[in-house]
Amino acid sequence: MQPQDGPSVDPEEVARFDRLAETWWNPLGPMRALHQFNPVRVAFLSRLLGEHFRASLPEPSISRPLAELAILDIGCGGGILSEALCRLGAALTAIDPAPTNIAVARRHAEQVGLAIDYLCTTAEALAGQGKDFDAVLAMEVVEHVRDTKAFLATAARLVRPNGMLVVATLNRTLKSYAFAILGAEYVLGWLPKGTHNWQHFVTPRELASALNAAGLHVVGETGVVFNPLRGQWQESRDMDVNYMIAAERKR
Repeated sequence: MQPQDGPSVDPEEVARFDRLAETWWNPLGPMRALHQFNPVRVAFLSRLLGEHFRASLPEPSISRPLAELAILDIGCGGGILSEALCRLGAALTAIDPAPTNIAVARRHAEQVGLAIDYLCTTAEALAGQGKDFDAVLAMEVVEHVRDTKAFLATAARLVRPNGMLVVATLNRTLKSYAFAILGAEYVLGWLPKGTHNWQHFVTPRELASALNAAGLHVVGETGVVFNPLRGQWQESRDMDVNYMIAAERKR
């Protein structure tokens, strides 16, 4: 099982995350920041997608608000987000170009009894096959690709009419350099050193422009901040560091 190349894939980034793959499900390991960050991502996506697709979903229940929604999780890693969304009823296809990531994700899903279609492939390969989905997710991915505009254009091709593309990434500000790199990687040790390159961060304006150029219309955005008093991440108007943007493809 080898990763398939594409113009947006950075081989060095793929190799680095592949080396960390066996640590994905250790909540106290190198991926602990993602484990802590995941609840706010899941809450945002559940609310956003549930409201957007409410008319077309088959009577979603409180426990399964995303029932039968076809979702693609690009850059799924070990499956932390994919599993959470699968538990909410979504039909998950999850892809990653790092083969060990996919092996770890498949093994964990089998252990907990979840049916997720994990593929060691790229967004470019799926788009070339004519695949499409109700919702496409690129969460903490665009800051790790070689060509942001090309990647987003490809991701947009995978979105069905009336579907959505949701992106979570880091803003390119002095504040994000201080918090996301100096603070998170070197002072607090939340992330392995070298996880991020500040030059690859994307401003909300740049991201919105790329999404519009790809034929999508931005319909929602939120910042995400860490609340030290509660010890958890939460949505915020502050988009200076972490933020999420949702865009839809009109019919």
